Amino acid sequence: MTHWPTTTATAEPTATPPAKPTDNSATIAALRTAHRLQGRRLATICAALVVGMLALFSASVLLGGVGRIDTADVLPAAFGMRTGLADYVIFQNRVPRALAAMLSGALFGLSGVLYQRLVRNPLATPDIVGISAGAGAGATTVLLFAPTLPYGAPLAAIAGSFLVVGLVHLLSWRGGIDTYRLVLVGIGLSGVCTAYTNYLFTVADQHSIAVALRWLVGSVNDVTWDGVGTLAAALVGCVLCAALLSRPLYAMDLGDGLATGLGARVSWARVAALLLGAAAAALATSVVGPIGFVSLISGPLAVRLVGADRSLGLAPLVGAVIVLAADVLARNAPLISPVPTGALTALIGAPYFVWLILRRRQKAVT
Repeated sequence: MTHWPTTTATAEPTATPPAKPTDNSATIAALRTAHRLQGRRLATICAALVVGMLALFSASVLLGGVGRIDTADVLPAAFGMRTGLADYVIFQNRVPRALAAMLSGALFGLSGVLYQRLVRNPLATPDIVGISAGAGAGATTVLLFAPTLPYGAPLAAIAGSFLVVGLVHLLSWRGGIDTYRLVLVGIGLSGVCTAYTNYLFTVADQHSIAVALRWLVGSVNDVTWDGVGTLAAALVGCVLCAALLSRPLYAMDLGDGLATGLGARVSWARVAALLLGAAAAALATSVVGPIGFVSLISGPLAVRLVGADRSLGLAPLVGAVIVLAADVLARNAPLISPVPTGALTALIGAPYFVWLILRRRQKAVT
């Protein structure tokens, strides 16, 4: 008998069908829609701020009366196309004052949001950590003892602010920047600068003291076209530098390690942002004085309006509106006017600063 070999039937492995690629079209469409909505929101908010700024500018020029100036001469006088009383009141006094309020507010707002983004703390602003006090001490030295020195006040203000920046970060560095230590060191150095400024008053003549005291409160009164030119040049330069730093700053929000992996030069960007914020605050302070708490308020307001990613571009506009509105109220509000612009911003900003500290302390406890 022939035995045929038996074969054992083996089940062939069942081929697993390839997984279908995930359809991301819905997610991409949602992201595009959200991006468009954010863009529209940003455009709407910017347009509203610009309209409000123009309205406040007009109020700054017109409120308080135009005396014997013919109404038909007001608009031409604002562009320097009239002579006599119209030119003196409108073109030589009110227009420079309104422009100085806008430009200085934009510089303070830019300076504040740079420091807040860099340190990741809303308390770390130039007027809180002593940079404005350092700029004020430098500019006061020139105003009291060398008032005729060309560009003396702006240069001295920048030198004073850079000195305080170096000291603050040197004394607060412990393998990294501790934000609360930075704020405390800045407040201490601010007190040192204030003491130095008070000492200068004891050895200066009475006329220089009166000029410096009015300037130290923070006011856009008596700003000339030369001061407006200084502020305009400073704002253009600082905005261009901030635009160059925007990409590294956005990358640093993800952490220094990831930012370095994405190609950002973290150390260079940090030093550049520190110096840029100090220069912006110093140049504004050299012209209008240390108008307090504008840099503290502008950044958080911009974040609430458009989010943290777009706050760097919006904060200067918010700061311009704040200072211009404060100046209009300081000159025309019932019961309190006239007062220096810095006194009104301090009246609003100081309670906000206390509330911010208490809020952060409560979060730390919970």
